[in-house]
Amino acid sequence: MTGYAVTTHEIGNGTLTIELKSVNSRFLDLQFRINDDLRALEPMLREAIMARLTRGKVECRVSFGRKAAAGGTQALNGAALDALANLQAELRQRFVDAAPLSIGEMLRWPGIIEDAEMGQDTLQEEAATAMQTTMHAFVDSRIREGNALQAMLLSRVDDMEAIVRRITPLIPQVLAQFQQKATERMQEALGLAAKTGDGAAQPTISREEALDRIRQEVTLYGIRIDVAEELSRLAAHLDETRAILKKGGQVGKRLDFMMQELNREANTLGSKAAMKELADASMAMKLLIEQMREQVQNLE
Repeated sequence: MTGYAVTTHEIGNGTLTIELKSVNSRFLDLQFRINDDLRALEPMLREAIMARLTRGKVECRVSFGRKAAAGGTQALNGAALDALANLQAELRQRFVDAAPLSIGEMLRWPGIIEDAEMGQDTLQEEAATAMQTTMHAFVDSRIREGNALQAMLLSRVDDMEAIVRRITPLIPQVLAQFQQKATERMQEALGLAAKTGDGAAQPTISREEALDRIRQEVTLYGIRIDVAEELSRLAAHLDETRAILKKGGQVGKRLDFMMQELNREANTLGSKAAMKELADASMAMKLLIEQMREQVQNLE
């Protein structure tokens, strides 16, 4: 599901900004954009996201903007400076014409400036609190998106239920028409088969046997084109889909399964269709199911 939230928090002598955004994905895919000096926060951030989400491609951006130094609240990181000096010396041995780093470049190097008043434990605690606030806002945005998706999916359920109600009364008519046409054609075929080359009728079976064979064939084929059972299952699956959507919670995987079942029945309806209205109904339902399937894959 899509979602977005950004919050800023004053901690120590700076401002921590946490931004979360997600796009649709069947699985949970986390990406972090964090400065190197804040990289230690990633495990905590990852845990906070995974505790609340199960689907979506989520991007988490974290930045920390320091305020101007006041009263010695900032200091240079001696170890980081030594490491940077060693790196610069090694590089200048290989690239003798390279210009040395400027003061501004060194100050912007990750980890060179450290807060004298805020330790790593304090930063972790403050960032954890900030992350919880951001997650609440982010989940709220996804809930709003989920409500919109729920309304869309329920409207598709309504449309399919209307199709089922419209074509259900046609089934007895379809079977009666088929039986009448099939009987006429088979009677004609049996009559033609009983004629000899000179046109004289030569009955090979009795009338009763012929009629009994016709009834058997018509009944067997009528069973194969009877879609009453498929329509009944479609109605039951639509009822279950509506109940899942109304109940809420983590419904994504359950709805995935329901889409498979609905699509199976719609396909069977199309393969058995003995009149244009049934074939059109099958196609319309498959289009609605496909629209639902695209969105269901984004729901948790």
